[in-house]
Amino acid sequence: MKLFVHLFFIENIFMAKLQKFKSDQIKTINNSVAMAEELVCNFFKMSANQWLRHRYDVKTLVDLDEEEIVQGPFAQIIRYKGRKKDTSLGSSTYDFYKICLQDHAIISVLDRDASLMLFSFVLYVVTHELIHIVRFAKFLMSFDASPDQKIEEETIVHEKTHEILFGLRVPGLKAAFEFYEKWRRPIDDLKI
Repeated sequence: MKLFVHLFFIENIFMAKLQKFKSDQIKTINNSVAMAEELVCNFFKMSANQWLRHRYDVKTLVDLDEEEIVQGPFAQIIRYKGRKKDTSLGSSTYDFYKICLQDHAIISVLDRDASLMLFSFVLYVVTHELIHIVRFAKFLMSFDASPDQKIEEETIVHEKTHEILFGLRVPGLKAAFEFYEKWRRPIDDLKI
């Protein structure tokens, strides 16, 4: 029991020290998310009704549960099963995706690379994650894919992200493209 309590205490200290976005940064992120949603919706030629059927939300560190916080990635998608309140049938369940932005990882990379800008970097990251969700919803990729399939999927989704965002006049977007350039190469280039 002491070990569990000690580990829990250490984990809480660690979580408290993670950098969180400030209120002005949240405004920038909200604008990035809105633009990403519009671009992805237009790219996949989805109507507003079709788009709303893909149930998801984008959250930052302040709204994440401990198990939704990871070290390394800038975002992760977690799939939950949802069900309307007034239904009890299993057939009425649906997938709900939560895009969990990892504030600490994004802030850290922005601090290390002065060419990256919050708006354009988050625009890239959220566009990328929304493409994954659309591909899951259209059964183009399984959420429970094998590790090798996930690497292939990352290459495909980075290419689609580049295709959607290329040509936009957004300050800092070129730096985001350069940051993720290696992911658009054939998979063999990524294997060590």
